[in-house]
Parts: sequence; structure tokens; C-alpha cells
Amino acid sequence: MYAALLERVGQVLVPGDEFYLRTDDTISLSEPQRAEKMVCGPGLRRSGERVVVCKSGPLRHKQPNMFWVDSQQKRYVPARGDTVIGVVTAKSGDVFKVEVGGSDVASLSYLAFEGATKRNRPNVQVGDLVFAQFAVANQHMEPELVCVDAAGRANGLGVFGGDGLLFRVSLGLVRRLLSPQSDLQVALQQLYPFELVIGMNGRLWVKSSSVQRTLVIAALLESCENMSLSQRTQLFQRVAQGAL
Repeated sequence: MYAALLERVGQVLVPGDEFYLRTDDTISLSEPQRAEKMVCGPGLRRSGERVVVCKSGPLRHKQPNMFWVDSQQKRYVPARGDTVIGVVTAKSGDVFKVEVGGSDVASLSYLAFEGATKRNRPNVQVGDLVFAQFAVANQHMEPELVCVDAAGRANGLGVFGGDGLLFRVSLGLVRRLLSPQSDLQVALQQLYPFELVIGMNGRLWVKSSSVQRTLVIAALLESCENMSLSQRTQLFQRVAQGAL
């Protein structure tokens, strides 16, 4: 059913490319038929049996039936379930206004923290960094953030970043860092120990044992975005030898 897409995996697609999904004409009478569902990720849009490419970049595939375009855009569009790094910009009654890099400012209720009640309010100040998850994100409603998971636990969400460095990267690099097969974090950890918070809105927060090492890690993350594996290995070797 997805043969047309599978043939183009790894190739660069441009906006306007179209694919048509055709079901098999043969029907098995002995085996039960299950409707296959295709998951269109970023860069792809499905309309019936037609899949249209809306971003440029190489086509990626994940088993069993997920496809997306690995584009290098920096503009973030909020999506429900994404974990992002935001900056508290204002307090409005019982709601905090959080800037996440999208077109609209997101809202964060003071009750959206673990253990928060009307008497026990979280200590959140203007300018604080929050690691939160989108509970509501669509074009017809104001984006809403929460700092708890489905079980009501923080699970790493909440206010963070008393010190450290916050910077922006492309969304493609963020997906590479979050990929289970990514070896970029492992290679960086072999150089210096550091803490890293990854926001799907293209923001990274890093902290190491010293300011100099923090700046080196941030510079390596920014420079590795367009490097090949051999170039990245040579760069890391130079850093380990103290050449940089």
C-alpha cells in the first residue's frame, strides 16, 4: 500500500510532490483483513488516497507505517503532546503567560503543577524557564500548557534552569537529538559531563561544570547540525585534545 512512499525514502522531496495510495485488489478469504493506517508526520498532508508534500527535505520512514519529511525549518507550530521550553512573560490572575516561540503566547494554569492547590501555589516568577507539555494546541483555541503527565506527576516537567545557557537550533536537530538511534548525545557526554533539556520548539538548555565547558557544548551542538559523521568525529577529537 505504501510502495510509492517506500521507494522515495531517503530522497529529497519538494512541496507539491504527490503520492497516491492504492489498496491491493486481491482479497484473502481465509485471513481477516485489517485496515492499514498511515501516519503522516511533519511535511506531509493526506487527503483521502492522496498524500501531498508541503515541506522540502529528505523523506524518512519508521516502522511500521510512519512517514515524515526531515526539514530544517526553525519556525515552530505548536502541536498537542509536544514538550517545549518556554519563558514566563506575565501573570494574569490564576494563569501564567508563556512564550514558546510560536505565533501565540501559551497559557499555563497554576493548578497545572504537581501537588498544586488553591492554597499551595507553585513559586513561578516572570522570567523563569518552564519545561511543559501542550494539552491544547490548535488554530481555533489558545494554546494551553501543563507541567504534569497523564498520571498527575511532574516527571521532569516544571520550572528549571537556575543557571545554564538557553539557545535556539533548527527543528531537524531537535528530532535528531530525540531519536533513540542518535549517537550525538553519547559522543558529547564522552567529552564533558553536562545536563541537557530538549524542547521540541527548537530550544535547548545546557549546563556543564563550568561556563567555558557550557559554551563549548553549545557551540558543538550548533555546529554539528550540518556536519557529516566523519567531520563531526574529527571535530570532537580536536576538542578532546584541547585544540579548541
